Amino acid sequence: MKFSARNQVKGTVKAIHEGAVNTEVVIEVAEGVELVSIITNGSAKALGLEVGKTAYAIVKASSVMVAVD
Repeated sequence: MKFSARNQVKGTVKAIHEGAVNTEVVIEVAEGVELVSIITNGSAKALGLEVGKTAYAIVKASSVMVAVD
């Protein structure tokens, strides 16, 4: 698997919340650190997502905002 996106984070599917149209996928990338994605129900099924399964969060954006306190 190769992607042009540089921000690829491997993790474990912690939770899957299926809605009427979309599915929320929670991926734990480190202890206490989670990334959440909203994907279509069809995509979730096609990927065969299951809690405990390894998955990758791949971030591709033209801009990323940074903030500090």
